[in-house]
Amino acid sequence: MKALSGRRAFTVLLTQAALWATQAGFAAAPTPTPTSLPANDVVLKSMQAELNRSYSKLKTSGDAPVYFIAYRVYDVVACDISGEFGALETDKPMSHKRTLEIELRVGSPHLDSTHSGGHGSGTDHFFSTRVPMPLDDSPEAIRTVLWERTDSAFKAAQSRFANLTAERDVKISEEDKSDDFSTEKPTVYVGPQVPLDVDMTAWQDHVRHLSGIYRSYPELKDSSVHFSAKKTRRYLVTSEGTSIEDEQTEYRVFTTAEAAADDGMKVWLYDGVEARSKDEIPSQAKLEQMVKKLAVSLCQLRVAPPAEPYTGPAILQSKSAGVFFHEIFGHRIEGHRQKDESEGRTFTKLVGHQVMPTFISVVDDPLMEKLGNKSLNGFYKFDDEGVPAQKVTLVDKGILKNFLMGRSPVKGFQNSNGHGRAAPGKSPVARQGNLLVSSTKTVPYSELRNLLIQEVKRQKKPYGLIFDELAGGFTMTQSYLPQVFALKPLRVWQVFPDGKPDQLLRGVDLVGTPLASLESIMSAGDDTDVFNGTCGAESGYVPVSAASPSLLVQTIEVERNSKDKDKPPILPPPNSEQKSGAHK
Repeated sequence: MKALSGRRAFTVLLTQAALWATQAGFAAAPTPTPTSLPANDVVLKSMQAELNRSYSKLKTSGDAPVYFIAYRVYDVVACDISGEFGALETDKPMSHKRTLEIELRVGSPHLDSTHSGGHGSGTDHFFSTRVPMPLDDSPEAIRTVLWERTDSAFKAAQSRFANLTAERDVKISEEDKSDDFSTEKPTVYVGPQVPLDVDMTAWQDHVRHLSGIYRSYPELKDSSVHFSAKKTRRYLVTSEGTSIEDEQTEYRVFTTAEAAADDGMKVWLYDGVEARSKDEIPSQAKLEQMVKKLAVSLCQLRVAPPAEPYTGPAILQSKSAGVFFHEIFGHRIEGHRQKDESEGRTFTKLVGHQVMPTFISVVDDPLMEKLGNKSLNGFYKFDDEGVPAQKVTLVDKGILKNFLMGRSPVKGFQNSNGHGRAAPGKSPVARQGNLLVSSTKTVPYSELRNLLIQEVKRQKKPYGLIFDELAGGFTMTQSYLPQVFALKPLRVWQVFPDGKPDQLLRGVDLVGTPLASLESIMSAGDDTDVFNGTCGAESGYVPVSAASPSLLVQTIEVERNSKDKDKPPILPPPNSEQKSGAHK
């Protein structure tokens, strides 16, 4: 994840911007042609009508012309139920909200009011336009909010542009002089509406039952089971003629549990399932198995020995390998980071160069809805800038080929490839969708394990490691920070070269630097699995997936996790006497 720095205050005369605009010779773009919309679609028609009115008037107002406006409205219907030890903890009935985000650019595509000056993504100036929208389909109410917020966005853009143009004379020239905005073909699309189908009473009972399973495991300090369902209807219109109305439905069941080791270290585990329709949610029996398996695993983890700092060979099992690539590679090839001089720009000048072993290839394909029988979180047809999603080959046989691009051009890559993404109410930047890793050099997993043991012996290490799953992690990409990553394994096993049984470890953090870690990949398994999750960055939290085969890595570094000073609870949980040992 990555946080944005604060923006500076500014006071500059607008006449300076007007002078520069005249010298640059740019002109206002033509008024967009109204698109053909469904006759009964009040929201989209109201947005289009107000956009046409605002654009036709504002393109000749102010000292810098408006050349682009986009309205994004996200209509979200959601519910959430959570339970703890057989009782409901949260029971949020269906909620409904609409959020507006306005993107308004003055100047020209070459230099506009979003320009970051090489420092930051240039999206923070949109944040003041995020406001709730009327829930009723009232054209007057919808258009009034759009009118008010467009006026505020226009005035803010004028001030920002004046400040930017004045600063050009006193700042060092930027290394990447690419335009601020790309030219893309307009898109018109209206997708079907599917109701969010949730039996609240049934799911309240399911959550009570599933969370009650943990009562049989007194060793666990805390636990919960969550069910959520959400449908997001998206409306997007732009002054270029793009008009999109589509939706995405998400169902999720997940569980977490926590325990404390005798030395005070907290250990926890997570498991869950995600689905695009209620028919894809596993049966109650399978959900029970998921909860019981996690509870037993956590009881074992609680009494496992703590990890010690270590460098040496390891296997990242398939889900772990997916998260590994998402964090250490995926964020660093997001397009806008390549011209942002506050970024480390690890791969900016490595296009055409080998960045990982020749048997590894990486693509990002948002158009892939499933891998095998598993739904992919990162599936979408159009990004949040209205550009059709595209499959992008990022690495071909170890050679870096491309970046993930939104509509912010970078040197050598002038157009979007459909990866401009955002959470409701945020402004889009280039983000991952479905990151898919493949290998031409694969062996059965049993052979991959044998190769690990051979490498342990070759390096004369006392043991190797196997990471069976990662909960997630974070990576630092800004230039004023170390270019490192830290991942949070859920379970890690020691593998000994003398045949001694594997030993479970607790308190492990996986750390490293991206280039060294990628170069140390030795081989891949013939298995592939999917990690579904949510990723946070400048443009908010968006659903993503990462898929990879298991990977043998020559050198990996781990460090010991921190621990609390508090001892475990003095008294056992209520009713623990009759429940103790039930999980055995």
